[in-house]
Amino acid sequence: MDFEREVSTLSASGVLGEVLRELCDVTDMGFAAVARVTEHRWIACQVLDKIEFGLEPGGELKVSTTICNEIRDSGEAVYIDCVGDAPMWRTHPTPILYGFQSYVSVPLNRADGSFFGTLCAIDPVPHVVDTPEIRSAIDDLSRRVVACLDRKVGAA
Repeated sequence: MDFEREVSTLSASGVLGEVLRELCDVTDMGFAAVARVTEHRWIACQVLDKIEFGLEPGGELKVSTTICNEIRDSGEAVYIDCVGDAPMWRTHPTPILYGFQSYVSVPLNRADGSFFGTLCAIDPVPHVVDTPEIRSAIDDLSRRVVACLDRKVGAA
């Protein structure tokens, strides 16, 4: 399936919309997205934007300017309570470019193990997001996203 059809299919998903609402609720963040991330592209498939970040489904960011790109490479989730308090992140170009203080992003690996993209959330205000309870809740949300991906866009 091509990117445009994936985005169109997933942007209409009520399941993904509910997952993004729950992600914002559990993290207290104002922006959440399911992103299709490849070596060359970052495309928003579904978005909940309460902070006027400005992305809509189908919107693209330059992949090299995203932490999701690093997650694609590492396969590891990233949780940042406060960029300004995190030595590894306070001078990182991505939070500076996009103006966020809190960040969560987890890889979305399909049932066959292939990497699809990320479930992510940002906010310009610091929030406590790196707790065992929040990690567990986000892991559950990411599993729901993957199940939806596998149903909606088929096998990778």
